[in-house]
Amino acid sequence: MQAARGGNCEHLKKLIREVPDFPKPGILFYDITTLLKDKVGFATLIDALSEHYLNSGIDLVLGIEARGFIFGPALAYRLNAGFVPIRKPRKLPAETVKWTYELEYGQDTLEIHKDAIQPGQRVIIVDDLLATGGTANACVHLAKSLGANIAGMGFVVELDFLEGRKKFDGTEVFSLLHYDK
Repeated sequence: MQAARGGNCEHLKKLIREVPDFPKPGILFYDITTLLKDKVGFATLIDALSEHYLNSGIDLVLGIEARGFIFGPALAYRLNAGFVPIRKPRKLPAETVKWTYELEYGQDTLEIHKDAIQPGQRVIIVDDLLATGGTANACVHLAKSLGANIAGMGFVVELDFLEGRKKFDGTEVFSLLHYDK
C-alpha cells in the first residue's frame, strides 16, 4: 500500500515551536504544545486527521502514550470509533499483553489490555511524531497479536530524514507535517 503524505496543513508549522538542543545538544525539538493551545490550529489538525480516515470503517483508534492520548479520543469521536490507550508498563488495571522493543540505547515496553481489540477489528494507530518508527512498530505488533486489522497509522509530524515509515511496508502511513531535517 502506498504511504500517504499530509495535504494542505503546512500553515500549522508556524504554530510549532522549535527548541534547539533539547533533550540533548544537537537535537532540534519540535514542540507541538504551542499548536495544541491554538484553538483554530488544534481544530484544523483534528479535522485533517479525521478527513483522511472518514469512510474507512475504523472500529478503534489506538493512541500511544502520552500524546496519542490527546489526538486519539478526538479522532475516535469524529470517526464514530472507540479509543484504546497503549501505555507504558503497569499503568493499565486489567490483564495486558506487552511488547518489548529495542531503542537506540536500551529497551522499552508497551502494554495494551488483552481484551481491547477483537479479532478482525479495523484499527488506526495515532501519535504526535513519527521519527525512527520503533515505538509505533511496537504498537503494530501489539495490535496484530490481538487480531487487529491495521488500517493505517496517523501522525501529526514526521521527521522524514529518519525514514521511520520504512518500517511499515504495506501499511499506510499518513502524516500531516513533514520535516526534512
